[in-house]
Amino acid sequence: MRISELKQKEVISACDCKRLGFVGDVDFDICDGSMKALIVPGPGSFCGFLGREKEYVIPYCDICQVGDDIILVNVKRNDVEAPVR
Repeated sequence: MRISELKQKEVISACDCKRLGFVGDVDFDICDGSMKALIVPGPGSFCGFLGREKEYVIPYCDICQVGDDIILVNVKRNDVEAPVR
């Protein structure tokens, strides 16, 4: 699967069935080429004028299933929020 295909999939929390958003980026380990995490941009702030406040960094081990349209992850929304890098 290509990264461009992952970016077309919506990420949904399997714990509370909440939409987290669409995949924005993927974090790779450059030493062995494995995927470490999915990065999903968080909700916009102040009508989108000031950019995004946070992003969701979802570790690879928390991905439950990758389907045709969605990716199910086993995390709660509050567990994956991290400051923008």
